Amino acid sequence: MLIRLEQCKPDIKELELGIAQLRQSVGADALAKEVKGLEEQTNAPDFWSNPEAAQHLLRTLKGRKSVLDSFLSLENAFNSFSELFAMAIEEDDEELVDDLLSELASIKKQYEEEKIRILLSGEYDNSNCIISIHPGAGGTEAQDWAEMLYRLYSRYAERKRYKLKVLDYLDGDEAGIKSVTFLVEGENAYGYLKGENGVHRLVRVSPFDSSGRRHTSFASVEVMPEFNDDMTIDIREEDLKIDHHRSSGAGGQHVNKTDSAIRITHLPTGIVVNCQTERSQVQNRETAMKMLKSKLLEIKEREQLDKIDDIKGVKMNIEWGSQIRSYVFMPYTLVKDNRTGYETGNITAVMDGEIDEFISEYLKMKCQS
Repeated sequence: MLIRLEQCKPDIKELELGIAQLRQSVGADALAKEVKGLEEQTNAPDFWSNPEAAQHLLRTLKGRKSVLDSFLSLENAFNSFSELFAMAIEEDDEELVDDLLSELASIKKQYEEEKIRILLSGEYDNSNCIISIHPGAGGTEAQDWAEMLYRLYSRYAERKRYKLKVLDYLDGDEAGIKSVTFLVEGENAYGYLKGENGVHRLVRVSPFDSSGRRHTSFASVEVMPEFNDDMTIDIREEDLKIDHHRSSGAGGQHVNKTDSAIRITHLPTGIVVNCQTERSQVQNRETAMKMLKSKLLEIKEREQLDKIDDIKGVKMNIEWGSQIRSYVFMPYTLVKDNRTGYETGNITAVMDGEIDEFISEYLKMKCQS
């Protein structure tokens, strides 16, 4: 039993040093003071005299407190473990050792997750995100691939306990989808998913080919931070073309079969957004405008532009990019990220939403670049 515990000591020492470095990276002491100061402001008698400023402060407090609480949870778990470990060294309790080894594995996982959280330091990383998926050329095969990707991100959202809301959905001709746009709501949703932006390539034997030939399909994934009131994007009314049309697709869980659907075209860039899932034209217009602002915001962040006028003429840059990841079902199984080199043969797990390692490797790469 003591041998098993002694073997853990190097891992425990490494974890202790890592957590100490995280404390410094987070600035835990200063962050605790900031949270306390913000909480005191919320208790001021005139706090709600300016509702807009109050809401902004509450969002700031929530974000800061989330970072602090998450780190302190890890630190407290490790401190408790260290105390039990010291006790276990002195006792001959096999069951306690098993529990400690299981706890150590859990803390290691929590530590890795916390390291990733700290990498999410971009201006919009803590925002919700809007994802649009569009199939490439290839008809039904490409449309089926787009639907497979939609399912992948839906399952990822479920595993992260994020909320997912469909904003626009267009069924494929025979199977799959022609396009889908959906909102992912949750802490750091954009920060985690922003690396999914790009072209995704599929290689498989097509179920739609009676000859059993191998096909290559492509689909583009666009990821944008959800626009909120703290962000600034000014759009002139004369730059917009707004069309009203009947909702398309099968209806039901995705769209309302009414004439309330809205299509907005931003003339300077050619960006087009659709919304057909709300119950009225007014609601669909509001949602579509938020989608448009989110898309322009993402371009501004990616291109480091200062104002809306600088975005003119970038339409070709956002329609199709180089492929970021390949998913091979045949003649072998492999998912490989072309940017980081990370790969796995467990394609079933990836298609079921287990993309955390791909996200982690991408964030590490961006941090080092």
